[in-house]
Amino acid sequence: MTNAGDTAGDAVYMLSLLGGIELTGVDVRRANELLAQMKVVGLLAYLALAPSGRYQRRDRLVGLLWPELDQSHARAALRKAVHAIRGTLGDNALVGRGDEELLLSPDRVFCDAREFTILADSKRLTRALELYRGELMPGFHLTGCAEFGSWLDQERMTAARSAAAAAWALAVEAEGSNNFTLAGAMARRVMQFEWTDERVLRRTMQMLQRIGDRAGAIRVFEDFARRLGAELDAKPSGESMALAEGIRRG
Repeated sequence: MTNAGDTAGDAVYMLSLLGGIELTGVDVRRANELLAQMKVVGLLAYLALAPSGRYQRRDRLVGLLWPELDQSHARAALRKAVHAIRGTLGDNALVGRGDEELLLSPDRVFCDAREFTILADSKRLTRALELYRGELMPGFHLTGCAEFGSWLDQERMTAARSAAAAAWALAVEAEGSNNFTLAGAMARRVMQFEWTDERVLRRTMQMLQRIGDRAGAIRVFEDFARRLGAELDAKPSGESMALAEGIRRG
């Protein structure tokens, strides 16, 4: 990767949003200065996660990111953010179509979250899970931007469910091939991604029981019950507790 100030026309940057927010391929100091601007990060994320090749209208962007400002000031803030991105990543990283539309060039900026979606949708599941290092933009929040927050919550949930579906598909495939070690590992990963869903919990426990890992099934249940109590002040359903008791009794 090369820096935005380099003369090479094929500079490519990595925008990581899964498990944390990072920008590589550019000087660390300049990357940190850019990522310290929360609205700029929000703009980069929204453009990066848009369907490939789809331009986004400026009026949509200002409504998401600067709802507290009137139209003229919001557009000025967007222009400033665009200038900051182009100043760090180069003019070709952020492409305009006319005066009203913007696109984060996938040829210039590689985004792990966007690539994860492409891989998961095309059933390249092992590679997809390699990219899914954790929740999308963990802890990121823009105060006063409720619509952006709703969008980000939906994106987080969609990514987590895609990761869970990929892990489960690999678990089932491994079980069918009698690769019980991999099946168990993938089943447990499912619970990392969708830990609040008791249907997922019971399905995971049943697979672990089938492949002979009763202790693992009970551990998954106990971890779930502990976390449910600590974070949601709740208890597992009667159905889940009955399944756990049945596994304990063999």
